[in-house]
Amino acid sequence: MTIYIDIIIVENLIMNAIILYATGLIAKCKISFLRIFLASLVGAIYVFLEYIIKINYNLKIILRILLSIIIIFIAFNPQTINKMWKELVLFYLTTFTFGGIATYLIYVLKPEKIVIKNGVFIGNYVLKVIFIGAILGTLILVISFKITKSKISKKDLKRKIKITLNNKSILLDALVDTGNMLKEPITGDSVIIVEKNALYTILPNDILKNIDKILGGDFNEISEEIKNEYMKKLKIIPFSSLGKQNGMLIGIKPQKVEIIDEQIETKNNAIIGIYNKSLTKRGEYNAIIGPELL
Repeated sequence: MTIYIDIIIVENLIMNAIILYATGLIAKCKISFLRIFLASLVGAIYVFLEYIIKINYNLKIILRILLSIIIIFIAFNPQTINKMWKELVLFYLTTFTFGGIATYLIYVLKPEKIVIKNGVFIGNYVLKVIFIGAILGTLILVISFKITKSKISKKDLKRKIKITLNNKSILLDALVDTGNMLKEPITGDSVIIVEKNALYTILPNDILKNIDKILGGDFNEISEEIKNEYMKKLKIIPFSSLGKQNGMLIGIKPQKVEIIDEQIETKNNAIIGIYNKSLTKRGEYNAIIGPELL
């Protein structure tokens, strides 16, 4: 079987470019097509040299590791060692994924005219394998990373919190929102935003059913007993958000708030802000806490 130098270089150039581009997407690097082309060309030339020169196995491993580092520096120019290692690991992960899919496809396509010399595949089916493998590999990697990132983010951004008021307690699912910097204006205490519907077991119905009226200064629907016990404890908390620049929340100071993670942390410098609607459509959480409370 006749082997052409240009076929070896072009096939590996294309595969290297696809792998580097996918690595750049996953690592969120600034992508330069010129840099990727140059790095891919270096890799393709090395593969050709490895094809025509028999290299000792141990030396081959060392050379491939060094080549990978050089390729990463040419393609992405990482500014720190940590960034370089991250990109190198993702490069290997992408390479192994593509390689596994490509090897599988070679056998599925039943190539009669493929030869292997010094670990390099050459033949009529290789370009087909490259493009099909690239599409499948990119889809698998991107979807896998999105699912993994989503699960990690949800785990990291959620906490269980226990709120105690009048010796009654409720356990809530809280989202940690880095944008929640809301504070009670007089004391400076951090505000935990809690859905009104989650508070019925620790606050009187008279208050929760009349939040809007209380904000408007109307206390006619509230019994004298509740007024005497709670009115002095309630606080007005101004807030701004997208779509509502001058909002107001009713707040109340709990006895304590416990943030439950690997250990329980008790916070006494928190105010409960009563939110009159649902925080989510699907009920994933019913409270929002700011990063300061962590």
